Amino acid sequence: MNVLVVGRGGREHAIVMQLKKSERIENIFVAPGNGGMEQHATCVEINEMDIDALINFAKENAVDFTVVGPENPLNAGIANRFTKEGLAIFAPTEEAALLEGSKSFAKDFMEKYQIPTASYQTFTEAEAAKRYIEEQGAPIVIKADGLAEGKGVVVAETKEDAIQAIDDMMVEKRFASAGSTIVIEEFLAGVEFSLMAFVNGHQVYPMTPARDHKRAYDNDEGPNTGGMGAFAPVPDITDDIIAYATKEILQKAADGLVAEGRSFTGILYAGLMQTAEGPKVIEFNTRFGDPETQVVLPLLENELIQVMEDVVAGNDPKLKWKKEACLGVVLASTGYPGTYNKEVPLPAVEDTEDCFVIQAGTKQTNEGIVSNGGRVLLVGSVGKDLQKASEAVYEYLKAYDANEAFFYRKDIGKSSL
Repeated sequence: MNVLVVGRGGREHAIVMQLKKSERIENIFVAPGNGGMEQHATCVEINEMDIDALINFAKENAVDFTVVGPENPLNAGIANRFTKEGLAIFAPTEEAALLEGSKSFAKDFMEKYQIPTASYQTFTEAEAAKRYIEEQGAPIVIKADGLAEGKGVVVAETKEDAIQAIDDMMVEKRFASAGSTIVIEEFLAGVEFSLMAFVNGHQVYPMTPARDHKRAYDNDEGPNTGGMGAFAPVPDITDDIIAYATKEILQKAADGLVAEGRSFTGILYAGLMQTAEGPKVIEFNTRFGDPETQVVLPLLENELIQVMEDVVAGNDPKLKWKKEACLGVVLASTGYPGTYNKEVPLPAVEDTEDCFVIQAGTKQTNEGIVSNGGRVLLVGSVGKDLQKASEAVYEYLKAYDANEAFFYRKDIGKSSL
């Protein structure tokens, strides 16, 4: 088989690493890929949003199966276009991907299909949104309606913070058109976890749960990021909680999308809050989560390509999971998620006996691998338990302690150890 992976980040590198385990796959292409993927796959200089070029490449290189990582091409209709050309692709249609592409659509959808989530209001005018904040008080959550690379959510501890977030999104246009409409939600108290599932129509096959750490700094302080680390499974998320979330959230979402004429094929991701009333949806994504993918897929015993082919064909993939734990910590450029320097040399990027390295914001140069983004790489480890995995990862990351160009959280998974 020839397989094409669309994307350039850590999630896509993790997907490539899993696909490489299959002897059935002869060639893996990644468009555009990054410096770290070059040793595992053939990187192709095609932007993930250049769907015409991707289609042409797939035809010219006899690509048998395409896997899409990031959200933007999904919402641009890459699955629709590939399917129209007779090309096999593992990705939801543009219509189904709207569940992630529009927060207001997702909230209305959840209300219609009685999927547990926070109460909310949608606004297209800043002044009306600010009046609502004055009425509701804080803490409260402000979300840009459109795609904002995981950064369009502000958990405002005070009314002043909430009003500043509204100005950033709607007046200053920090997220361009993504913030022209916003959703304001009640603050949910509890602990977060992520539950991803392979989905085709009404069929839902949940993965092992993971927990992401969104805030930039230790003790969940600082601004929201795309994710600073994750671990799986999650000790406090019981089988009963997973069963409830699967039935009342993932299954209802899959069934609702079919009913709406938006039948879903691909990865459905539920970002959940375990509240006193049970799990409630914080957000839906319509693709593999990042960095959750980097710690969930290493625990999958099945061949990833077999699972995806089974799901597309309407067959039960019979998922099997290792009785181990995986923990990963993101190394980020100092200044992220704000401004930061690029092209800084990386002292340690090689896998070891205990750790694997998933590259995200990196670039290959004549001098070696250098940084090329905010989240640079993730160091992960699979161990008999979270403690063993954590010890291995943090031992590896000591190589970066004296380097002021990078930082990482020292407490990933700490609350569950």
